[in-house]
Amino acid sequence: MKIPFENAYARLPQACFVRLAPTPVKTPTLIRFNTKLAAELNIDLNGATDAEIAAIFSGNQIPEQADPLAMAYCGHQFGQLNPQLGDGRAILLGDVRNQQGELRDIQLKGSGRTPFSRGGDGRSPLGPAIREYILCEAMHALGVPTTRALAVVATGEEVVRERMEPGAVFTRVAASHIRVGTFQFFALRQDYEALTALADHVLERHYPEIDRSADDRYLQLFRAICLRQAHLIAKWLQLGFIHGVMNTDNMTVSGETIDYGPCAFMDAFSAGKVFSSIDQQGRYAYQNQSAIGQWNLARLAEAMLTLFPADNEDDAVAQATAALKEFADVHGQAWQLAMNQKLGFSEVQEGDLQRIAAIMELMEQGGLDYTLFFRRLCRVTQPQQDRSAVLELLTLPECRNSAAMERNLHEWLDEWQQQLAQRESDAEAIVTRMEAVNPAI
Repeated sequence: MKIPFENAYARLPQACFVRLAPTPVKTPTLIRFNTKLAAELNIDLNGATDAEIAAIFSGNQIPEQADPLAMAYCGHQFGQLNPQLGDGRAILLGDVRNQQGELRDIQLKGSGRTPFSRGGDGRSPLGPAIREYILCEAMHALGVPTTRALAVVATGEEVVRERMEPGAVFTRVAASHIRVGTFQFFALRQDYEALTALADHVLERHYPEIDRSADDRYLQLFRAICLRQAHLIAKWLQLGFIHGVMNTDNMTVSGETIDYGPCAFMDAFSAGKVFSSIDQQGRYAYQNQSAIGQWNLARLAEAMLTLFPADNEDDAVAQATAALKEFADVHGQAWQLAMNQKLGFSEVQEGDLQRIAAIMELMEQGGLDYTLFFRRLCRVTQPQQDRSAVLELLTLPECRNSAAMERNLHEWLDEWQQQLAQRESDAEAIVTRMEAVNPAI
């Protein structure tokens, strides 16, 4: 097997990482390998057997040209700054160019202890590895910017969690693993050489459209990161996705979804729903993700402040504040368009926000299944169509049905169908548009 590593991140200042090899495992066994993604990454399997693939993606065999390292970063976890996190159980093998010429990281997760492990064992259970594989690829198929899954390898060893579990190594592919917390790490240490080198690397790697000779290039970079996150989080909300742990070390500067821990897709709708057992205060609830995204970006602004083209700190803060306001504006517009698409509309008009708010309030009151409700709306875009597929959702055990609930839902459906008929002439296009953004499950 040949993997054409370039190792761009390894050329950054030494403070950005620690070089070390993965810890070998007992008996690596290939569970799943994404051959299509491997081809996209120009990985030449050259007839490699499952055992040979497992040896590489368990960390037992270091590929030629790889330059394995653990990345340094810090982050705010549930609002509290942890000054040193880093890759505690992951090793970046290196980066390669895909078929579009874009750099992509290849990282082993669960590959053993590193200097950033903080007492952890550096390993991953098999269950979460398989779960992350499925979620990465599902999000990609749904059109959400996300890290990707290349491989899952069982280690033949057990890991201690609440009970003994089989171990695994998960191979993650990302545009990069650079996080908001990576910038925070160097700003906190006042290592402005590394901070500048990191920003230059991100400009070249993720935002080549920005003129790197421009005086305000780092401010432009911050604005661009904000806009990508604005659209990403709008897409999450459209799909009813709850990340679960939106710490600053779990927000990428590339605009990809990363770290599928206690995440889930909404079932019975509740704007305050959380899926993390430790999020007792609901900090990362569905309804809070937009505000938390902006909060995280404010922490990025603080880390990048010295890079902005300002005469003094007050001017730099004003520049960052303007960019954060733009995030809020663009995110709001992206969310409204995304929700309108779920309802079959091709554009946003006055009154649409009230319609969206009304159905979300009804769903909250009745505990309607978010995914199933919007999918079944695809069947009732016309007044003459049978509404039973939608109405039967009210009979599910988790629903709180009532005569008033059913009456209000009928009234909402009447008004929505009327608006569709007035604004959209192509009935087939309506359904196609809705099915594209309303998953079946």
